[in-house]
Amino acid sequence: MAAHQKLAVILENPQNDAEFLLVKQTRPLKFDDEEYDSYVDSDLWDLPSSQLNLLEGQSKPSIAVAGAESLSGKIDLEKFDFDSALNQVLEQVGFKPADGGDWRLSKYVEEGQFGPGPPINSVFIRGKLVAPEQNLQESCRWMSVPSCLSWLVEVKPSSDRVGPLIVAGLLNESEQSREMNIPSTLPYQEYPPGVVLVPMGSRTAKPFYTTNLVVFAPKNASNESGKNDFIACGDALIVDPGCRSEFHEELAQIVTSLPRKLVVFVTHHHQDHVDGLSVIQRCNPDATLLAHENTVRRIGKDDWSLGFTAISGTEEICIGGQRLIAVFSPGHTDGHMALLHASTHTLIVGDHCVGQGSAVLDVTAGGNMTDYFQSTYKFMELSPHALVPMHGRVNLWPKHLLCGYLKNRRARESSVLKAIENGAETLFDIVATVYSEVDRRFWIPAASNVRLHVDHLAQQDKLPKEFSIQRFQKTCRLHFFSRWIGAYLSSVVRLNCSKPRKSQVLVAGAVASFAIVLYMFKNRLSPR
Repeated sequence: MAAHQKLAVILENPQNDAEFLLVKQTRPLKFDDEEYDSYVDSDLWDLPSSQLNLLEGQSKPSIAVAGAESLSGKIDLEKFDFDSALNQVLEQVGFKPADGGDWRLSKYVEEGQFGPGPPINSVFIRGKLVAPEQNLQESCRWMSVPSCLSWLVEVKPSSDRVGPLIVAGLLNESEQSREMNIPSTLPYQEYPPGVVLVPMGSRTAKPFYTTNLVVFAPKNASNESGKNDFIACGDALIVDPGCRSEFHEELAQIVTSLPRKLVVFVTHHHQDHVDGLSVIQRCNPDATLLAHENTVRRIGKDDWSLGFTAISGTEEICIGGQRLIAVFSPGHTDGHMALLHASTHTLIVGDHCVGQGSAVLDVTAGGNMTDYFQSTYKFMELSPHALVPMHGRVNLWPKHLLCGYLKNRRARESSVLKAIENGAETLFDIVATVYSEVDRRFWIPAASNVRLHVDHLAQQDKLPKEFSIQRFQKTCRLHFFSRWIGAYLSSVVRLNCSKPRKSQVLVAGAVASFAIVLYMFKNRLSPR
């Protein structure tokens, strides 16, 4: 998957070489709903940037960038419309192309495979204003590296924030994290400083194909280590080692480069979050595992056979003198945990949220819609400055994202109720109505959420009196799958015209049959 390119500009203050220009980032659109719009994320500042597009025709950029030749083998700037991108950046901050000059390459940063789309790599260049007396727009400000670092690691509630381009382009040299042996084949991101994300291939569900391995390994200890009421202390922490077996060697390199006093935090038990536990157990049998007891009892002995420390929420962890707080967040599963990094106010949310779309709640592992709503409100009350999902990029507008999840869940629940009021009685009928515009391959995970929405409606006493929960529950297994197979195969036939190839039908049938066998094995067809 070909990477996209971005141009980020470090525009130096001509009157103070220690300062550079930041621009206030555009907020997401409002919901036009008073409840959701009352939750407001604080202002976010970052380097001015613009998409870098390929040139059309044979023309070449007219603006010279000193040192661009050093990118040979990574990116050829002469093939990109560098002039237009730089002009757009300057216009963002109220300047004209003639106002800047002395452009030189600063660095090139390759983004990790967060998915589901291609990575976005960043070209950082430095330059100075030619006309130093110009007044700045209200949306711009000069800041120094120490000031940005203070905003990032000494967070105050609702205070202004600094974005990831500043960290990648200027602050990674501040060395908040100790050196780690992360293989060059695994591009990673450090944002905020000290929070390292390494997306690694995993057995996750589409559209994602990686799980974010999160690593804390502070280089300099703070005075938090003086407390003695932490549930666990260590020099490094790993969250959700869930990579596939073909990445276990790379995971082992990372683990062996970390201090022996290692803490492992698991948000929940799904394989794409624990498949690498056995690597940690082998490389560092002294590591301490932290997880909810409902999570630990579902983790296989082949993954982890050593001891563990059960957590239930509010426990504090000390890593290299830095404080982290466990947050009980059931909904996705009944043992789901989140983790708050106190100094940066970064919230790691496991699978409560994902980088694109919405998360599926696991009805087979205590997933619960009421719990999910309550956990979402709990996250919003924490007012995180950044939200880290285990699939996808860091989200920079946490309250807006969480409100979007609430709105989406409520809209789905309204659609489920409307389908029932219009006569739908079985799980399949409700799914087919509510998700009629969705690819039928995704109706199986959608069915899990629909079941939980029906339970939630029942708890609120919103279901029509004539609707029978008992009859509905009897349609949630073989009845649903037998009808889904027919619907799925018919969609394959329609997609491949009136005369589908026999091989296509056979493949579709095999996929459908495998889905049933997998579901039956997982659930053992036991009543729930």
